[in-house]
This record gives sequence, C-alpha cells and structure tokens, in this order.
Amino acid sequence: MIETIETVPFYIQYPMRARSFVAFIAVVQTVLFLAHYFLYQTWTFASPAGDASLGLKLALGFASASFVAASLLAYRYHNIAVRALYKASAIWLGLFSFLFVAAVASWLAFGVTRIASHAVSFHRMVEILFALGAAAGIYGVFNAGYTRITRITVRLANLPETWRGRRAALISDVHLGHVRNGSFLRRLVSTVLREEPHAIFIAGDLYDGTAIDARRAAAPLQNLTAPYGVYFVAGNHEQFGDDGKYLSAVEAAGVRVLRNEKVEVDGLQIVGVPYRNATQHGHLAAALEAADIDRGRASILVVHAPDHPEVAEAAGVSLQLSGHTHLGQFIPFSWFARRVYRQFVYGLSRIGKMQVFTSSGAGTWGPPLRLGSNPEIVMLEFEKS
Repeated sequence: MIETIETVPFYIQYPMRARSFVAFIAVVQTVLFLAHYFLYQTWTFASPAGDASLGLKLALGFASASFVAASLLAYRYHNIAVRALYKASAIWLGLFSFLFVAAVASWLAFGVTRIASHAVSFHRMVEILFALGAAAGIYGVFNAGYTRITRITVRLANLPETWRGRRAALISDVHLGHVRNGSFLRRLVSTVLREEPHAIFIAGDLYDGTAIDARRAAAPLQNLTAPYGVYFVAGNHEQFGDDGKYLSAVEAAGVRVLRNEKVEVDGLQIVGVPYRNATQHGHLAAALEAADIDRGRASILVVHAPDHPEVAEAAGVSLQLSGHTHLGQFIPFSWFARRVYRQFVYGLSRIGKMQVFTSSGAGTWGPPLRLGSNPEIVMLEFEKS
C-alpha cells in the first residue's frame, strides 16, 4: 500500500515568512537553471557534433527544476513516488555539483592554454574533466553509504573513577526521511550495539524534517540500550517547526530526551540543550546557568551544533559533543564549512579548559554524497587527565 503522510511545512505555519520563502525558492531555482545552462554551453562549445539534441536540452531543463520540486513535495508527502523523485534529484544535484566544478575548470584551463598559445581540444578536455567529475560523484554516493567507526580517547579532569575506561557512542545527523529510513537506522543500531557502549548520545537531526511517519522511523531505537542510558537532543531539522511529533516518537522508543536539563549518571554530569535554545549566546548561557553545572566535577554537554563553544567553556563544561557540520559532506561545501566552524568543524579540539568533539554525522542532507568526509559513529573512551 502506498502511504501518503501530509505535514504542515514551516513556511505554511509561519505565513509572515511566506513571501520571503517564495523569493528564496525563486532565487534558488534561477541559480540552478543558470548553472545547468552553463553546463550545457560548456558541453556544446566547440563540440565536433555541433549543438546538442533537443533531448539533452529537455533533460537538463527538467533536471534543473527537479530538486526544488521534489523538496517542496517532500515536505508534504511521503510515498513511493515522492521518495523516488527526491532521491533521484538529490543524487543528480550532487553529481551536478562535481560536473559544474569540472565545467569551471575546463574554462580556466582553456583560458590558460590560450594565453600560453597552446593548441588544445577544448571538447576533449571537457570530456576528460566531466568523466573525472562523474567518477568522483559516483564514488561519493557509495562512500556516503559506508558508515565507519571512529574511535577517540578523551581525557577529562575530575572524571569520576567509575567512568575511567568506560565508552560512549555518539550518533548525529542520521537524517531519516526520503533518502534514509528505518532500515538505515536499524543497521546503525546493530553497529552500535556490537560496540557495547556504556552510554549513547544522539546529538540531533535524527530526522530530516520532511514528511515521515516519525514513530515508525524511530522504532529501531527501541533496541538501542546502554547500561547508563541513551540520550537525545533536538537538532535544527527537528525544530523547523513544532518538534512535538519527533520528540514524542523518540521518547516512545525509550530514549531520554534532554530539554535544557542536567542528569547525574554515576557521578558524571550530562547536560542537553536543544538547537533552538543554543543558537544565541544569551539563550545558551541561560540554559547552562539553569542546569547548575558543578565546575568541580566532569561534565558533558550534548548540543547539536558547535556554534558557541566559548559559552559552554565559560559555564564550566568539560566536554561538548556536537554534529551538524557534516564536514561539508563534499567539496566545495567542505571548504565553506571549515571557514564557518574553523577548528570546531570536525574532530577533537580545545577551547580554554573545555574539549569539543564534532562528528561528521552518520547520514546526509540533500545530495546523499560524501567526498572528503566520511559517515561515522563515534566511540569515545573516557580517561582521567
């Protein structure tokens, strides 16, 4: 049976923003159309076959509009047709990104050879660079489906003796929706359970925010257990609008949802702040102050994005665990991510007395591709500094 689930997108929930949203969509669609036209012109320029066929023009025209159309449908419906369209258009958008870079490189190389007075077949150069771009994109698709285990040792001051040598799993950015679904989550759960962690942290964006049966998608979490608990904080994709259905689904699966609160677990302080309460300095500072963190004991803050680590450090947090960045997923977006998040874009880093670990995430958003970043589950082993 084809299942159709309707949800209310954030742009309908907030009509005051509707005009801005329409303008944004128009800009994005225009950029995509022009970028595809640039790709077409690059391929046909100086081609021995001359102008391309009408079929290629129509195919590129449809492709340029497919992702925007599929995304709008994905926020309203969850059925076989929409899932197929969304996944196909998302994969194409990723491949197109590499082809676009190849097209730009072709023109740059063409300009250099002209200046140097070297005779080079432009179309043959385009064929080679496009082939390399397509190969990189295809590799990125397969790489995105291969989840690694990343192991890291974290040394914390004032760590309770009972936590020395214990291990915790960090999962983030699964993005359940039209590309990843319950079967993907079941594989993640099985992988985590084989590691036998003492605690498990899910740092937001379990969902993609598109229309989905939230409870069915989260059902595999019922099997995710650890002696000292499984904890979840909401990410930005859960909080596009009302996060109630997502949080209730996670709780129904037996996972502890942390909402601006601290829990004591065998002497270790675990604090969770959802994305919406951590986007501004003042909001995060207020949430951490209310949590009443004991600076004399080790503490872990689980927050989706590494936006304001300086605020957590000032509050006396020992270790912050985050995701959100995806390490950009693939070039050139990985360059932008590094520029925005600097040393906190990925891995273990330090600010003052606090350490920050940012995961690249287990899933993908938009194009299901990864190049220069790997999908991961992080296993943290705690030691006393």
